[in-house]
Amino acid sequence: MTLFLLAVSLLYALFTTLLWIIWLRMPTFTPGVTGMSSPRVTVIIPVRNEASTIGKLLDDLSRQTFRHFEVIVADDASTDNTGQLVRQYAEQASFSLYPLSLSNERTASPKKRAITQSIAQATGDLIVTTDGDCRVGPEWLETIAALYTRTGAKLISGPVTFTDEHSLFDTLQTVEFASLIGSGACTLALGHPTMCNGANLCYEKKVFTEVGGFAGVDHLASGDDEFLLHKIAARYPDGIRFLKSAEAIVRTGPHRSWSAFYNQRKRWASKWKAYASYGPSVLAVFIFLSNAAPIMSLLGWLGGYLTGNTVLVVLGLKVIPEFLFLRQILVFLRKKPTVWGIPLTQLIYPIYVLFFGLAAQGKGYVWKDRRLT
Repeated sequence: MTLFLLAVSLLYALFTTLLWIIWLRMPTFTPGVTGMSSPRVTVIIPVRNEASTIGKLLDDLSRQTFRHFEVIVADDASTDNTGQLVRQYAEQASFSLYPLSLSNERTASPKKRAITQSIAQATGDLIVTTDGDCRVGPEWLETIAALYTRTGAKLISGPVTFTDEHSLFDTLQTVEFASLIGSGACTLALGHPTMCNGANLCYEKKVFTEVGGFAGVDHLASGDDEFLLHKIAARYPDGIRFLKSAEAIVRTGPHRSWSAFYNQRKRWASKWKAYASYGPSVLAVFIFLSNAAPIMSLLGWLGGYLTGNTVLVVLGLKVIPEFLFLRQILVFLRKKPTVWGIPLTQLIYPIYVLFFGLAAQGKGYVWKDRRLT
């Protein structure tokens, strides 16, 4: 048992240190002057009951420095006045805004359906997706378009974080989410992409068609971002980029209730068994074991099977590289004030990973006021 725990912890420390080094060596992107024609962009925003937030996002889009874009807001049978607000905004918008009303038919993946139907109407060369509760900076689209023009990337994954933190729960979510964004960026840079976030994702419209869109994974409620990432990476292994630029950061609100947080994380965790390649699944199991190691070592110490020194080594191999890595990601995301939350997150995270790893084995969760499986 001792050798197993030490081996897992050492591998995790090496892995996290590698991610930290990759992040530090990853250059920050600045648009500059390309001298090339700009692509036409279609921004797709799937919404359901986003009346309280969609207006702010549309205001952000009206302030974009990049102007070669249109916006499609796909309203998935909202029960509030989201659709009405979007239609009213479209009458005076400074950009091309097209409301798309979706029927309330039963579907396994409402978000994938919304994106697919929107792409069918899109006129842009590039598809950019975000969510109705997000906020974007004025140079968001300009930075995405510049990276595409400079690299010809088939898919661009952008950074996402939360808006201002008002509670301990908010801070813990910010730190945890930063670990996902940073890990996704670094594994992508390694040439083995694992995760991205649909709140800030860009891909060529023709490539979406080439890989068959969401065919094969359209029976899964989650994964409109990651499964598409894996499909495009399989066809274009050198065509995936992470946009490391503060101007490209998308912000969304943290969950204010445990119920909403639980259902989202369960939805995310439930998709790991459906990955077509072994890489993401192996990584998920590795992370699960790495977070189980500190708990197992503490239990072993309490039971008299392990020495205190072994426990300290296991803990040190986990928390020190993690802290260094997470601090860099939070600073990039302009979340330096939340660095203090890293140790507390590290204390809770092993239990969190084990809990959701087991919860994901059960079926069903609530998303956008719907019960999905």
